[in-house]
Amino acid sequence: MNVNIVLRNIFREVFDDDELVISDSTSKDNVMEWDSVAHVKLVLAVEDVFNIRFSLDDVTFINSVEGFKTSINKYI
Repeated sequence: MNVNIVLRNIFREVFDDDELVISDSTSKDNVMEWDSVAHVKLVLAVEDVFNIRFSLDDVTFINSVEGFKTSINKYI
């Protein structure tokens, strides 16, 4: 499973944008729509797809695509 492609697809679904391009630097700071509700949707979708459960510390730490990848790698 290619983590980059899976995350891209999750982000496209959550933000309802089939053309969304993400990189490790994609973050809450540069995606206007990434609010607290979107964050919860991203976390839940990632947990579901990768069949993992993030800790509260992970959820707090995650603020970018790179953060998601770092946290995912702890569990897979």
